[in-house]
Amino acid sequence: MRLVLQFSILPCLALMTLLCACNSSTEQKTKTSTDAKTDENWWKEAVVYQIYPRSFKDSDGDGIGDLQGIISKLDYVKSLGIDMVWLNPVYASPNKDNGYDISDYQNIMKEFGSMSDFDALLKGFHQRDIKVFMDLVVNHCSSEHAWFKAARSSRNSPYYQYFHWWPAEKGKPPYRWSIFDEKGDAWEYNKATDSYYLHYFADGQPDLNWENPKLRQEIYKMMRFWLDKGIDGFRLDAIAFCSKDTLWPPLPAEYNGQWGMYYASGPHLHDYMQEMNREVLSKYNVATVAEAMGDVERVMKFVDPERKELNMAYYFEAIDFGYLPNEYKMPDPKGFDLVAWKKVYAKWTEAFANKGWGTIYLANHDQPRMLSRWGNDSPEFRDVSSKMLSTFILSMRGTAFYYFGDEIGMSNIKFDKVEEYNDIELLTNYAQVKAKGGDLKRFLEGMKISSRDNGRTPMQWDSSSNGGFSVGKPWLKVNPNFTSVNVAAQETDPNSILNYFRNMIQLRKKEPTLIYGDFTLVDVDNPAIFAYTRTLKGKKLLVMLNFKAVPASINTTGLDLSKAKVLIGNYPTPATTGQLKPYEAVILEL
Repeated sequence: MRLVLQFSILPCLALMTLLCACNSSTEQKTKTSTDAKTDENWWKEAVVYQIYPRSFKDSDGDGIGDLQGIISKLDYVKSLGIDMVWLNPVYASPNKDNGYDISDYQNIMKEFGSMSDFDALLKGFHQRDIKVFMDLVVNHCSSEHAWFKAARSSRNSPYYQYFHWWPAEKGKPPYRWSIFDEKGDAWEYNKATDSYYLHYFADGQPDLNWENPKLRQEIYKMMRFWLDKGIDGFRLDAIAFCSKDTLWPPLPAEYNGQWGMYYASGPHLHDYMQEMNREVLSKYNVATVAEAMGDVERVMKFVDPERKELNMAYYFEAIDFGYLPNEYKMPDPKGFDLVAWKKVYAKWTEAFANKGWGTIYLANHDQPRMLSRWGNDSPEFRDVSSKMLSTFILSMRGTAFYYFGDEIGMSNIKFDKVEEYNDIELLTNYAQVKAKGGDLKRFLEGMKISSRDNGRTPMQWDSSSNGGFSVGKPWLKVNPNFTSVNVAAQETDPNSILNYFRNMIQLRKKEPTLIYGDFTLVDVDNPAIFAYTRTLKGKKLLVMLNFKAVPASINTTGLDLSKAKVLIGNYPTPATTGQLKPYEAVILEL
């Protein structure tokens, strides 16, 4: 799914999660009980590499990445040292939302290849000891799915009850907000049935009726199909939205206009997650990650082991940070407040310290490139800034999710014209701004930082035409900097961003302290440096990260750095004191 945001009608979801006050003390420590020992598990220790198939590698020259293209790069993926791959949807789809509108759950998108291609891909990953996450979208499907085609033909169709409808004879449906509808209306009229169907996303993405037990059993059957093939888990897209209050009441006042939060609070959400676990997931040795939202209490319900639902969850509070309120992904011109950002991470790390498990990420297909969003993509600082951000992801507590291309420092393409964009989310919001007479130039300038298409440009393999992605015209423009920022240029350079990423992964694998250790913020109110210790069984590591383009110092009172050993650093001579160079990252063993 896309990060579910509503603007002009309700505050950014980034603010939805600001429901728990952050600790304002100078030091904040999680409650991890390392003596009692956090239960170890393979999915806690994994580094997950996300592949957006459409943009990874094209094998047949049609300008669209495909499964055979990924197969041709299996050895490269293995060379990174990652443990698991997350594939964005590869199911049959008309592609109104780049695969997140599924028309056949048990078939492969023709542009990507065939089921035999998928089987070969899965086998290839497993031969290299790499596990595979499938992206599963079951809050909604495509309007071209056979179920919906039958449902929209007649109220007497057995599939009519697989979706949510409002009969026209009852008048206008109760208002529901739609994320990808220019009118912001989640009800769409269907003439053949003289009724309206519900779509939280685009009108080509009708919501499935999870309140119907037959529909749920269809979904569970489909999940078993993929698990029996041998996949290793699911990333559950928009899963928090699957339960609906079918009395369709007005938005309760307690949600303060926050439709997204209301959608994530369906009355039977966790009943369904527990049923899914009981009937499907518990019977396989797989991992799951929920695209959840809300405050700590809400997200914890998905991952508390005693509840027997899912394994891991994303939280959006940190990744949605630094946007102006009540506007679609409009970056704050003042930048983001690092001190407040640190406290968000500390809060969530503490929440998962003794039960449940979280994730750590800075980019994915719903985000711009991490270098442009959180670092500095100027030629002067691209190298050290990219390495600093990789150090952050791979030294925090939680399963690390890393987006393809970030390992070579890919950056935002920063389109100038709306016609250059492909993303349904951006185009919908552009139309809304235009309809209201808003400042379109300002909107597009903001999108140069925050648009999802910035993270979807094709992989830059080498300096040949189209960055080696395709011999045909790419579906989305390749970033012009591919001539200097590419895999081939970095493979043989021991000091490259790519090889630093590989080294950082190996350090994480070698140091269980970076996975299971206690987390303690250091010099909390430092406006430039994000620093913390990780401690496990008497071993203490200090991570220091300068998020600014100028030198900065850190207060290390209470920490003895006199005998510190450098484990990794992004400068030739890493800092062993509290004096850090621009965008410097260093991990010390104390």
